Amino acid sequence: MFDTIIRFFQEGGTFMFPIAIVLAIGLAIAVERAIYLFKMSKQNGAAMNNITPMLQNLDFDGIAKLNDSAAISQIFKAGVNRMQQTPRRDEIEFAMEEGVMETLPRLEKRTSYLATLANISTLLGLLGTIIGLIAAFSAVASADPAEKASLLSQSISVAMNTTAFGLIAAIPLLLCHSVLQTKTTEIVDNLEMAGVKFLNIISKNNTVAAKSRSTD
Repeated sequence: MFDTIIRFFQEGGTFMFPIAIVLAIGLAIAVERAIYLFKMSKQNGAAMNNITPMLQNLDFDGIAKLNDSAAISQIFKAGVNRMQQTPRRDEIEFAMEEGVMETLPRLEKRTSYLATLANISTLLGLLGTIIGLIAAFSAVASADPAEKASLLSQSISVAMNTTAFGLIAAIPLLLCHSVLQTKTTEIVDNLEMAGVKFLNIISKNNTVAAKSRSTD
């Protein structure tokens, strides 16, 4: 297997190495982003488990005193802080949306590079193949007529290795990009859903308080 890989690289020419570098960079980004997103998802889940009883008990002071780094905790704290200033739902919602918008760039950071690197690896593969074919036809032009067919087929086979490796690098990078985007969307959806639940509880609490005051 190792010998086959080495031979594959040698036959592909110099463009195999830039493609390998692009693949390594892309995989490093994908691993770092995956670790970050799954860590954030776990933090948000644990924070939501702590916040849910506080919401049920209308313990907004407890939410305001939360001291963890989970994004969902920061969003809830922003909502509680704004609620202490105004009871209007739209104002509280704007404060929580601001928290989501601050979190979003951290979630999407570097993920878009994966699609770019996939395109670069594909284009490098095509460029290596084209340059290889140009060199092959130039060599065939001055070769012995009896050897032209075999020399041309061998040169084309070698040139195609670059395109193959470019696609081999691009496919997993595109797959990683899709998976990370899906995970990012899932986290954002969970944040927005939690925010809606929080706003509904506040609205219900305000309605009950208003009815109580009108009864008195």
